[in-house]
Amino acid sequence: MPHLPVRSRRIGAIAVGLALVGGAAACGPKSDDDKASDGTPQKGGTLYVLNNQALEDFDPARLYTSGGGNVPSLVYRTLTTRNREDGAAGAKVVPDLATNTGEPSQNATVWTYHLKDGLKYEDGTAITTADIKYDIERSFAPELSGGAPYLRDWLVGAADYQGPYKDPKGLSSIETPDAKTIVFHLNKPEGEFPLLATQTSFAPVPKAKDTGTKYAEHPVSSGPYKVVSNQNNGEHLVLERNPYWSAATDDQRKAYPDTIDVTSGLDQAVINQRLSAGVGKDADAVTTDTNLGPSELAQVSGDKSLASRVGTGYFGYTDYIAFNPKVAPFDNIKVREAIAYAVNRTTVVNAQGGSSLNKPATTFLPDQASFGYTPYDPFPAGATGDPAKAKELLAAAGYPNGLTITLTHDTTKGDEQGPEVATAVQEALKLAGITVKLDGQEHNAFSDTIRTVSTEPGFFLTGWGADWPSGGPFLGPIFDGRQIVTDGANFNSAQLNDPSVNAEIDAINKITDLQEAAKRWGALDKKIGAQALTVPLYHPVYKRLFGTNIRNVVISDWTGVLDVSQVAVK
Repeated sequence: MPHLPVRSRRIGAIAVGLALVGGAAACGPKSDDDKASDGTPQKGGTLYVLNNQALEDFDPARLYTSGGGNVPSLVYRTLTTRNREDGAAGAKVVPDLATNTGEPSQNATVWTYHLKDGLKYEDGTAITTADIKYDIERSFAPELSGGAPYLRDWLVGAADYQGPYKDPKGLSSIETPDAKTIVFHLNKPEGEFPLLATQTSFAPVPKAKDTGTKYAEHPVSSGPYKVVSNQNNGEHLVLERNPYWSAATDDQRKAYPDTIDVTSGLDQAVINQRLSAGVGKDADAVTTDTNLGPSELAQVSGDKSLASRVGTGYFGYTDYIAFNPKVAPFDNIKVREAIAYAVNRTTVVNAQGGSSLNKPATTFLPDQASFGYTPYDPFPAGATGDPAKAKELLAAAGYPNGLTITLTHDTTKGDEQGPEVATAVQEALKLAGITVKLDGQEHNAFSDTIRTVSTEPGFFLTGWGADWPSGGPFLGPIFDGRQIVTDGANFNSAQLNDPSVNAEIDAINKITDLQEAAKRWGALDKKIGAQALTVPLYHPVYKRLFGTNIRNVVISDWTGVLDVSQVAVK
């Protein structure tokens, strides 16, 4: 995915995690309701969601993959969806509106889907494949920009398409031969198309009900809840039951509460205080985007009642040092290797709040099976670095007396690319004879600098997260030479254009068996890692509170977010 806003991901980004710890039961604390005295979740009540960040735009064409922390999936069903189970099982793709996860052609360039029987909107009208085609086409309209960009590259003839408002003929590469069949024609093999089909651009939108840029105010629901109020573009969102949704067609969403009330724009400290106190409505509340910090976590850990309501989870994300080998001395692989050996991951982790909030990383891919994680360490320096080995490599590189370099970083305190991490790297490299000058830049300027080829520094901090749990959206944007962007936001910082890497990416993309593809992604990660184009630092860990009445907490390795479609408050 485009690089997650660094400030927002540490405080709770689009997709951050929650999983029960301390042996807490999956259904949470028992209620006083006699019917629920055994902890069994019951239907009814109101679930309150307290968030720091806004829901972006609630139009399905404009939402990114998991924008809104699972809330959009209460209103918008898609061709496929993530499996609503805890942990690794939740990283699987399953059917949603479709009868299966897709029928590929032999080379995965054509994908066919068939809709289930009995699918209806909130007004009782039937959902058709023409409605899904229409929403995908809407996602190309300039006035509805903001969604994921993949289909513009993947669909035949879509590169210059401007949406149905300017071109009502639509995309010929999406066929709907009947009301229950939809066929996609792709430019190249894409074995992960079922994963892409989980995105909200694959939700149905009836053309007759489309109000353009105002559609988010009163969208037509295909999910278990409908929007009854949307104030200030998602600042306060109220959802109530869709009477035409049927559990018989949807085995993924439990839809326990009668009402879901989402408030965004709240201060993070206030959110944690309210969840901690758990008074009144806040006993029925969760957050999908606000984490506990080190000091808050220490306080909570000393209180058993609070600790039982703290979760730990993971989103596929890696924070790392990036090199631009076109800038000296980073064009010398031995210099890059020396830095990899010199880095002290323990001090870096401590700078970001300690081991409870971060896991040291030696692989670029996150340490989850769905990504194809293959344990390796091409430059084994232990937990605290190996300055002696680093000095040896520097001498071999022609710098026996050390060298001076500049590390570019974000100036936002507490940020994963901020001054604390930069200082930890600076101090570790000093022991190896490397003097590091720090170039701190304001957040927006920093982002522009490191993502523009003409201004990209040789040595900087950054991070990457994936749009779905696979090595494809992780390794492709960062190391596929054909994705180098010279006139826009570029994420291939090393500007690597290795024909063998490009060819392997193409070969893996043809594989429709996602487990087999994962093995290949892991092997490719190891191959690229040996080139010392990055220095993986850590994978973040997320911790957060939920209300005392919350039960049936489910968190998957797909988004890592508490799944509001599973939660009960009774």
